[in-house]
Amino acid sequence: MLTTREKFIILVDNDRLKKSDCIVILEGDGLNRIRKAAELYKAKYSSQILFSGGLLDKKKGAYSKEYVVPELIKFGIKSRDIIIEDNSLNTREQAINVIDLSIKFNWKRLILVASHYHQYRAYLTFIKRVFELGLSIEIINAPARELGWFEQTEWGVRFNLLEEEFKKIELYQTLGHLASFEEAIEYQKWKEEQI
Repeated sequence: MLTTREKFIILVDNDRLKKSDCIVILEGDGLNRIRKAAELYKAKYSSQILFSGGLLDKKKGAYSKEYVVPELIKFGIKSRDIIIEDNSLNTREQAINVIDLSIKFNWKRLILVASHYHQYRAYLTFIKRVFELGLSIEIINAPARELGWFEQTEWGVRFNLLEEEFKKIELYQTLGHLASFEEAIEYQKWKEEQI
């Protein structure tokens, strides 16, 4: 029998893409998430990309807008279609600031792009913020999957980082910063009804 966590992982890994108001690319894992965001943009899932993050720490894989925006443009994203949110220094702040922008711009559906190992915690953080504010915003998972699991990067091996992510999920759930796996599964059911 599958655990609730395993069911959650299956749902996140197999989320259905939908046309959205904005593609949100989270800072982290170097510049490796850019390709996925560009693919979604070129496939016309959204005409806007929001880059969220204000940290510059290359040894941790955090590249700021000065590095990310030129790469997005190289991939064919028009500069007028790029929105910057550079006040966030962690995933929770990204969720708060991006959802605030969603309210400001009346966005109802976002595609969330993180690396495959980080997508689970990012998603739980974002939907927790949606729940806190009582909003009906759909967060669609689109992790960058073409990344290697066992490649040594300056900030670690992604397979090992995945284990760290689940430790962080346990910790941040006890602090009330993340939705539970059960809540995420119910949210997925709600999303399917929005078709």
